[in-house]
Amino acid sequence: MRVLFQDEGRFGRISDARSCWAPLLLWLFVCSQLVREYIYAYVAVCPAGGQMSSMILPWVDARLMSIFLAQTAAQFPDEYCVMFLDGAGWHKAHELTVLSNMRLLSLPPYSPELNPAEHVWGDLALRMRIP
Repeated sequence: MRVLFQDEGRFGRISDARSCWAPLLLWLFVCSQLVREYIYAYVAVCPAGGQMSSMILPWVDARLMSIFLAQTAAQFPDEYCVMFLDGAGWHKAHELTVLSNMRLLSLPPYSPELNPAEHVWGDLALRMRIP
């Protein structure tokens, strides 16, 4: 049996329009573009063995979560996987497809300290030198 902890992270960019200074009586025209672009990283971590399954997808929903679960189950084909998840809506959706060698269990609400997968994002930020 393999115990996994799952989490998603959102990465992207949001442009921030700001004002600028100009000398008196000089009119400046500054073009700006508001951009909101995101990608989502799905990760499942096995703290006991150090194995990890991950996927980068364009959004989060039950269909894409099902694809991630299928990939994770395929990564551990000869083992029964117990996966702990937070309380996101797509983790409980009726459309979610869970394979026979996997069981999903929910962590208590508002308890990120119980999910070791939460530490992946901090480690990733350190490796990328994100403040």
